Formats: sequence, C-alpha cells, structure tokens
Amino acid sequence: MRFEAFSFGSICIDGVTYEHDVVIDQGKVRKRRKGPSKPFREAFGHTPLSVREDIPWNCSRLVIGTGSGALPVMDEVKQEAKDRHVKLVIAPTAKAIATLEKHPGGTNAVLHLTC
Repeated sequence: MRFEAFSFGSICIDGVTYEHDVVIDQGKVRKRRKGPSKPFREAFGHTPLSVREDIPWNCSRLVIGTGSGALPVMDEVKQEAKDRHVKLVIAPTAKAIATLEKHPGGTNAVLHLTC
C-alpha cells in the first residue's frame, strides 16, 4: 500500500484520491461510515470514533489517525482493543500514515482527514 499524498480533506492511496475519512481493512480501502457514532457528537463536540462503527478489528495493530488531533476516540474503543488484544495507536493522521508505512503487516486503520 502506497500513501502518495495527504492534505487536509484528501488522501491518495495507491493512485486513488479519497476526499472522505477512510478505513483500511487488510489492505482494502473503504469509506468510514460514521453515522452510528453521530448520536455522541453533542457530548464530544465532534463525531467521535465509537464501537458502533464497523472498526476493522481483524488485526494485531489498529492505527487511528485523528486528523490534526481533533477526532475523539471513545473509551469503549480503547477497551475493545484491549479485550481483543489489538495494539491501538492513536495519533494525528500524518503520524498515523508514517506508522502504517513503517509497520504495514497486520495493521488496519481508521483515518480522519480533517480537523
């Protein structure tokens, strides 16, 4: 998987540009469906990442890119990672991409592209 460009609101992976949050699940890229987390928006001031979303847990490491650091990750997600023995890496998206490039094997991701 090649990360060719990343800027606010846009990421290019393997020659395809995405202008929405993405989920990387075993090398496949799909749109993040954050609708299930929207009920928590008011409590966080931003739609957080919650366990109600389709998180790609089938991995040994899950990288969560938080944009510039604003994406909240609910405690339930952190607990679920512990329960599943998945190493959770939470970092601004630019650093998350660097982690994905450095440790691609067994790693899935949720990447927030804005804020």
